[in-house]
Amino acid sequence: MSTAASAKNGTWRNWGGNVAARPAREVTPASVDELAAAVRKAAEDGLQVKAVGTGHSFTSIAATDGVLIRPQLLTGIRNIDRDAMTVTVEAGTPLKRLNMALAREGLSLTNMGDIMEQTVSGATSTGTHGTGRESGSIAAQIRGLELVTADGSVLSCSEKENPEVFAAARIGLGALGVVTAITFAVEPVFLLTAREEPMSFDKVTSAFDELWAENEHFEFYWFPHTGSTNTKRNNRSAGPEKPVPQLQGWIEDEFLSNGVFQVAQWVGRAVPGTIPSIARISSKALSARTYTDIPYKVFTSPRRVRFVEMEYAVPREAVVETLRELRTMIERSGLKVSFPVEVRTAPADDITLSTASGRDSAYIAVHMVKGTPYQAYFTAAERIFTAHEGRPHWGKVHTRDAEYFAGVYPRFGEFTALRDRLDPDRRFQNDYLRRVLGA
Repeated sequence: MSTAASAKNGTWRNWGGNVAARPAREVTPASVDELAAAVRKAAEDGLQVKAVGTGHSFTSIAATDGVLIRPQLLTGIRNIDRDAMTVTVEAGTPLKRLNMALAREGLSLTNMGDIMEQTVSGATSTGTHGTGRESGSIAAQIRGLELVTADGSVLSCSEKENPEVFAAARIGLGALGVVTAITFAVEPVFLLTAREEPMSFDKVTSAFDELWAENEHFEFYWFPHTGSTNTKRNNRSAGPEKPVPQLQGWIEDEFLSNGVFQVAQWVGRAVPGTIPSIARISSKALSARTYTDIPYKVFTSPRRVRFVEMEYAVPREAVVETLRELRTMIERSGLKVSFPVEVRTAPADDITLSTASGRDSAYIAVHMVKGTPYQAYFTAAERIFTAHEGRPHWGKVHTRDAEYFAGVYPRFGEFTALRDRLDPDRRFQNDYLRRVLGA
């Protein structure tokens, strides 16, 4: 997956191609001091400020017509504390580089999402997550944060230092300041055994609670227009290491999951009537497999087919009913959906605006290939998700506003009050934050 954020003729575009902006200027600071100076200069010029990573959000959360901060020079590991089992990393570091560097040190994050192209600050600020019975999002693994606030000062926070900021800034939406460094909890590198196998939609939904309870990490993909899913169970293993053979991995993860899938998406977009048939073929393309490897090689996979995505977190106990309603809607609507629906889980956490804040959650993600009209599908899906008090992923397409969020986040007012204190002049404001947080 290539980095999507781009600037041609002064225009920035995100990876999904559905968001564009024309910043007044771009700044690529080489130090925290330079970043702080850029924020102060923006204030002098009356410009708002946004930082952008690799552009993998499908919302306009990073878009600005003011100053666009690019943190690609703020990369690398600052410090590894083996006594505390933490690592402090610069905010612009891609997750891929962090994961590889940790592995070389014999360390690993406990859990991670399914791609690792994002910067650590972009991933955490929007609530990027994987799946886990007991282990939460990437932000839930944060033990400390450093950020430049609206007046250009540098603020550090943790459970002991500025704890009220720490509670919110781990998923701060870019509304509280520009994150410059993150301290993560890490552990000695371990092995995971992944078991991937097809399963019927009816079986996976009827046995969902058991599958969730029996596995440390459980997820599945359902192929609309079919009764088929592909399930994945990841559990810690004593070994030995048995990675996917290189040729098999290329055939299944690159040729089938990306190359052939891309062609299928092109055909479906050109001739929508073929989508149900393509879905039936796609659902049978990947066979069962089991392999054992270090975490980032199990949790993550390449995603080269570009798409647009909506994802909502619903209470975990509501996921099966929500999925069945989604299937019924697709069957009755006449919509042609070419992309699988992804289902994952996360335990409750204590982060103010985490989609799993205060409740065990399940995530349902719907996708459409880039360039395909997605509004009708997403609108119908969102109607179902919100009926179950769903919370949309902050970096994925949704239409909710501050009034809605105040109803589904008990601590919403706590976040907005902190924002009023840290950024009273709305230096980090943009249209997206105005909608989701209020003026």
